[in-house]
Amino acid sequence: MSSLSSISWQRGLWSFIILFSSGAISCTSNTGATLPPRLPSSAELKGLNRSDLLGPGDVVEVRVYREPELTGLYNVGVNGRFTFPLIGDVQADKGGVYELTTEITKRLKQEYIRDPQVTVLLKETRSKKIFVLGLVKKPGSYVFESRMTVVQAIALAGGLQTLASNDLVLIRSQDDGGDLKFRIPFKQISRGQAPNSPLEPGDILFVPESWY
Repeated sequence: MSSLSSISWQRGLWSFIILFSSGAISCTSNTGATLPPRLPSSAELKGLNRSDLLGPGDVVEVRVYREPELTGLYNVGVNGRFTFPLIGDVQADKGGVYELTTEITKRLKQEYIRDPQVTVLLKETRSKKIFVLGLVKKPGSYVFESRMTVVQAIALAGGLQTLASNDLVLIRSQDDGGDLKFRIPFKQISRGQAPNSPLEPGDILFVPESWY
């Protein structure tokens, strides 16, 4: 690599780090020669549920206009359900807040309230996850926590295996169904030489094998 190309590559890398740490990554950043050659296969990504579904551990607030006895906080149980006054068990994990609002409204209207005005708010989430795959000691899914970072995620996964690359791949899903892939210089981050990258619910961290 020529000195000019090296300088250009380094400038590009630092520009990405600055943008990533500020949450201002451009959607055009999904292509780049700095990605490790080993990326997750379709089989490795298949079955990972990165949707916005409600799930066990989530806490929702249900408000019913002029019905204070129905208004309150409800915990989604391990079976994905919670018990709501009058209508009984409600399956919350079949959709998001909109679907849950629709379901409660429909069932209240069937027998109990002529024109129920229902609002559902997500107050606390414990079902959102991030995924750590590849050469870590405990690959799998982990509950997403506020302000979670790459370093925290790798620590939860038990750290890197011996042959792991110093550079990780972050895969972030987009609204159009596609994915953006970013190179994360984990060795530099762990040494304090680069900002610790923030994560979002549904992110996948893939740790490839070192190629040098």
